[in-house]
Amino acid sequence: MRQKKMFNTLIIQCLFVAFVYGAVDSQWRGPDRNGKYSEKNLLKSWPADGPELLWDFEGLGDGYSSVAVTDNKIYVTGAEKGNGSLFAFDLAGTLLWKKPYGPEWTLSYPGSRSAPTVVGKHVYLVSGFGIIYCFDSNTGNKIWSVDYFKTFGGKNIEWGVAESPLVDGDRVIITPGGPNAGIAALDRLTGKVVWKSKGFSEPSAYCSPIIVNHNNNRLLLTMAYKSIVCLNADTGEYYWSHTHLTEYNINPNSPYYKNGFVYCTSGYGTGGVMLQLSNDGKSVKEIWTNTLQDSKIGAFIEHDGFIYGSGDKYRDWTCLNWKTGESTYKSRELGKGNVIFADGLLYCYSEKGEMALVKPDPEKLNVISVFRIRKGTSQHWAHPVIHDGRLYVRHGDALMVYSISQ
Repeated sequence: MRQKKMFNTLIIQCLFVAFVYGAVDSQWRGPDRNGKYSEKNLLKSWPADGPELLWDFEGLGDGYSSVAVTDNKIYVTGAEKGNGSLFAFDLAGTLLWKKPYGPEWTLSYPGSRSAPTVVGKHVYLVSGFGIIYCFDSNTGNKIWSVDYFKTFGGKNIEWGVAESPLVDGDRVIITPGGPNAGIAALDRLTGKVVWKSKGFSEPSAYCSPIIVNHNNNRLLLTMAYKSIVCLNADTGEYYWSHTHLTEYNINPNSPYYKNGFVYCTSGYGTGGVMLQLSNDGKSVKEIWTNTLQDSKIGAFIEHDGFIYGSGDKYRDWTCLNWKTGESTYKSRELGKGNVIFADGLLYCYSEKGEMALVKPDPEKLNVISVFRIRKGTSQHWAHPVIHDGRLYVRHGDALMVYSISQ
């Protein structure tokens, strides 16, 4: 009886935490920020002209951010004449509202960058000028905002802030890159500062952070201007940094953690590095490097002990052995681009506008189906999203929604 009572108490506590803090409904690159979606029973091949287009919308303005999809709404950002807006659609494609939020990036590659993070009644996003906003997810009304640079010091980066906010319980994690606050945690309901990483003060580098549980130690991992960085996720205490230099200080791809190892990669020929964490996560050692898979902004997928992704300087789609870093193939059958994963297959979206369904195969780029994204504007950079049997593809001004359920 005592064990049953303790179990029931634990369940009630968990439900209370979920009610107060809320579970993350949608965020950058899926539930675990690693590009993997839990969808099942998806199409195993597509017609020559692609899966059924359910609906599309043109009029988002300039932007490269992914959509955020919940069980009843779709959120996405865009910019017109230097002003950013948050859009909300229902699942049938009806525009529910469009709320301006302030100045958006107008310099090189103008438009919105940050994918919204949705938690219950709140939507979080960051402008290219480093202002984090919290909105009401039902009405789009602004609840609070915090200016990175006025609050924490530091300076903006060459192509504008591009991270997507990380919500951790009652906190939202950001990377202002200030002299005494390289990374900071805000109360997600009020925007008030909870902690800041005084031991780490490197500028941000377009990267969206992650939190992992390593031997019961909660670690915050990200990439900054010149380093891969690890902090205590609860207190912001600085643990370590590992030098990771790339041209123009661009390190946008989120780190990936698995069984005590951390893999990171960047473009311009820098490539990837595998690191092994100490038991407590407070130190790290380098295991291997490989410059071939040097994704600039397209990220990568780890599946069954292999890492799949495309290059930047080297432009090939490649596969690396997780343990050794050895390259098992390289291919230019598709243009370089980004990649996500669902139901055992890779979804590769190239900068040439190719949307490809690919079977993970360490021996070759095994393309099953491919079609072209013909609507939209500017670069094909936004990462696709999969939710409830649908594939969401944003291309600049346009959003397209395809049925990929069997």
